[in-house]
Amino acid sequence: MSENKMIKIFDTTLRDGEQSPGASMNIEEKLRIAHQLERLNVDVIEAGFPIASDGDFEAVKKIAQTIKGPQIAGLCRANDKDIDRAWEALKYAKERGRIHTFIATSDIHMKYKLQMDEDQVLATAVKAIERAKRYTDNIEFSAEDAVRTRLPFLERVVEAVIDAGATIVNIPDTVGYTVPSEFFEIIAYLRNNVPNIDKATISVHCHNDLGLAVANSLAAVQAGAGQVECTINGIGERAGNCSLEELVMTLRTRNDVLPYDTRVATEHIYPTSRMLSTITGIMVQPNKAVVGANAFSHEAGIHQHGVIMEKSTYEIMTPESIGLNQNKLVLGKHSGRHAFKQRLEELGYDLKKEDLDKAFVRFKTLADQKKEIFDEDLDAIIADEIIRVPEKYKLMQMNVSSGSFAAPTATIELEINGKVKKGAMIGAGPVDAAFKSIKKLTGSKANLLAFNVGGITGGTDAQGECTVRLEEGGREVLGQGAHPDIIVASAKAYVNALNKLASTMERNRIRI
Repeated sequence: MSENKMIKIFDTTLRDGEQSPGASMNIEEKLRIAHQLERLNVDVIEAGFPIASDGDFEAVKKIAQTIKGPQIAGLCRANDKDIDRAWEALKYAKERGRIHTFIATSDIHMKYKLQMDEDQVLATAVKAIERAKRYTDNIEFSAEDAVRTRLPFLERVVEAVIDAGATIVNIPDTVGYTVPSEFFEIIAYLRNNVPNIDKATISVHCHNDLGLAVANSLAAVQAGAGQVECTINGIGERAGNCSLEELVMTLRTRNDVLPYDTRVATEHIYPTSRMLSTITGIMVQPNKAVVGANAFSHEAGIHQHGVIMEKSTYEIMTPESIGLNQNKLVLGKHSGRHAFKQRLEELGYDLKKEDLDKAFVRFKTLADQKKEIFDEDLDAIIADEIIRVPEKYKLMQMNVSSGSFAAPTATIELEINGKVKKGAMIGAGPVDAAFKSIKKLTGSKANLLAFNVGGITGGTDAQGECTVRLEEGGREVLGQGAHPDIIVASAKAYVNALNKLASTMERNRIRI
């Protein structure tokens, strides 16, 4: 182990990951994820893009003030205003604060986006590093769209920014275009041709547009990269980013051919994955590597027999190594507050007393309705009761009539900005009627893009979990709701989405 090269893990879930459609998080939600990333023991947390909005600035500032272990990075464009604003938020992390500045270097970006030539881009990059150096020596530079940049120019830029004071140089595959063999050659070229490359760590940031983000990142590590930028569950812009859990568990599982280690505490991978899904409403597909519901399931008889005889026949890693509790049945109606609190802490939730009290009341109500309470039920309780955006709209009560003879009708009572309103609508079905009634009461112009419903656990007494995706004015949000009655769960999800949309519409976020 001591002979292996240590690879730093730079987690950008709170910045690039949040740029997934519908994944926008408020400050409290970002702080919860940051605390979980601290438990996961990542090396760097990219907390946001401070100049993008007041909300992003405050989130980065709060994380810099609160998180004590990992370094805290803030993204900024290569200009004085962005860099000054970034450090204003990052300064609370002191020497752990990292200014992460970028400018595009590919011909297509320089011509159509920047309208700058090579010398102008080079000068801008150097000036940005010099500005950042006024505040800290912990400076990362990213050459946006590096893999589509001509190598001689990329070489010039990397050398110049290192000379100016950059200690980390990021080579991003911004649009997920490269393939492993090509990316290996790009990193190897820089290592062999940039004379001062030994004065900086090479980082890589791969997108998953061709499904190659993890493979490309591994190729870069083999070529000499010392930092990988990734996200939990691989979320991020478009098809997402390099998946942290896949990269880390690949290095751990195939240490025989990949002599690299990370400091990640892998037993926190699964709880972190679940927490992110709970907060964003973006669930991982069942066949997702490492953290998917089927990752440790065996359907074929031959496989089942092999696993019974010896787990290693068909399992290359243990569920316990990622923090997956095989005994999922945890609580029942006779369970007390202490057991409830302990299990939530094991799942990564550290609640304030008033939030714990609120969640415990909901737990007891649910325990009276269903015999067995599972981890997934606890996640749903936290999502439904604690992790909420400010509630402009609040579902007070509802009644739905439906059947094979009567027209489905939903009567909804909402509290809107403190005032109670009530209305009823007929729909094609009970969910449609509920949504129409809510939309009429709120006056929303949002378009419903997707609606999904499923049981959180097995059994006819399982809670229903619903997600809805709404769009208005080019902004998309995901709403979620859980309840033993799936119609109520659907209405709660719709109202949750409207609340997120109301909050998001006030934010003027910059996307890159």
